[in-house]
Amino acid sequence: MSLRALLFCSDDKIVRVLRRVLSDLEISLEQCGNTEAALRLLTRQRFETVIVDCHDETTAGQVLRGVRAAPCNKHAVAVAILDNQKPVRSAFDLGAHFVLYQPLSAERAKTSFRAARALMKCERRRNTRVPVELAVILKIGGSEQKTTTTDLSEGGIAVKFPRRTQKTGPLRVTFALPGTQKNIECAGNLAWENDSLHAGIRFVDLSAEQRADLRAWMVKHSPEIEREDPPVECRLSDLSLGGSYLETASPFPVRTKVILAMQIAQLGVEVEGVVRVMHPDTGMGVEFTRRTEEERAQVEKFIKGLMSSNGAMPQLMVKPEGMEDGEPNSAWSETDDPLVELFRQKEKLTTEDFLNELRKQRSPRSVAAQAAAAV
Repeated sequence: MSLRALLFCSDDKIVRVLRRVLSDLEISLEQCGNTEAALRLLTRQRFETVIVDCHDETTAGQVLRGVRAAPCNKHAVAVAILDNQKPVRSAFDLGAHFVLYQPLSAERAKTSFRAARALMKCERRRNTRVPVELAVILKIGGSEQKTTTTDLSEGGIAVKFPRRTQKTGPLRVTFALPGTQKNIECAGNLAWENDSLHAGIRFVDLSAEQRADLRAWMVKHSPEIEREDPPVECRLSDLSLGGSYLETASPFPVRTKVILAMQIAQLGVEVEGVVRVMHPDTGMGVEFTRRTEEERAQVEKFIKGLMSSNGAMPQLMVKPEGMEDGEPNSAWSETDDPLVELFRQKEKLTTEDFLNELRKQRSPRSVAAQAAAAV
């Protein structure tokens, strides 16, 4: 199934560039220059990305708000095309995930859309549902209830309750993947429910192994899911126990869940995180979402190995895992990590001011300074 893009733009030059770039990336393009027609398309057809020319901020805002208001497109990746004179913050405030600057070059557009395409595939994969009935045990509060699913996705399940019940308190989900010896047990959130006793449960804390098992099962039983794009290679700028700043020309948007694989010599570590700060064409700040002391210890061991590497830079690959749902989440909400605090407190700074703050934070003996010295 081809990825689909809607382009709201009447500039022929921009249309020609993007049509060529998206064709090379196997993304089909539908172009529309009329606001009413664009809003109508958003309510009737599904697109993995919506690209909006923001030369007129009023009409651009209408279309970007229409993306989020349309049930079939609320998870679409939004891309804003800006004149170089406009502040990037205005585009993000309107709801854009990525920004392209005019004059638009094919090379820069392709770089940005490679990252956007990886995220588009993640979002579509997460929301692909396979109809299946399987037994599920739900632990809600202090009670346990058996039920069956009506469908399964990478991000959650839909279930039918046998009777009306109190669905409040901590919720845990347990079930076996059909045709395998693999069991899934994790926390869940009630995402929706209706009057017919149907409800949707979103998975919360899947382990890396469980996520891989579930993804493999989904790919096998849903052939239209495309293969994942390869991870994005980045350069490490700053690293702490709580997060990292990564230099890349194609950063992922704020609230993107990512997996970072870092390797130096024989020492490697894989950590989960969420993008908290993004600077187009420059880099992104990732806060680690550690769940166990073991994961924290692995990051600490890697930092020590990096500090003793005589300035060698690690190989670092980043893979998106979709967008964070709900409010920002961190397993370590109370932190004295200066790098993470910088992400949280300075996200509205200009790129130049943020990077200046980042440099001020480094000490001669810090890991950040070690990494910077090797760049």
